[in-house]
Amino acid sequence: MNAPALKRTPLHQAHVKAGARMVPFGGWDMPVQYTGIVEEHRTVRSAVGLFDVSHMGEFEVEGPGALAALQHLTTNDVAALHVGQIQYSLLCYPNGTIVDDLTVYRVGDDRYMLTVNAGNIDKDWAWVTEQSRGIKDTR
Repeated sequence: MNAPALKRTPLHQAHVKAGARMVPFGGWDMPVQYTGIVEEHRTVRSAVGLFDVSHMGEFEVEGPGALAALQHLTTNDVAALHVGQIQYSLLCYPNGTIVDDLTVYRVGDDRYMLTVNAGNIDKDWAWVTEQSRGIKDTR
């Protein structure tokens, strides 16, 4: 029995061309490193790094109830975000255990984008839609 083909991000060819060592990750063919872990770590700490997150899930939350929905859904204070800012947060079950970690971007006055882990897209989408209203599926 053949394993399903790995999915590729829109940047796949750029990764290969740049010499990335590609590995399977959550059903995707993803770069794990280029020049070496230590050198890349130092570069990101002293200059800049670019991370391909196009394999991850993206959900939009928009409308007049968006902030209230996100304050209910996440553990961080979304009200502290200004337009253009991002924060790391968690989705939690009522008993306090973690559904997933995510980032919340404030992209407009009443518009936010959630970025969730690729392996949890369906689970996270089910949880978010079960717990709130005003969610637009952008998968």
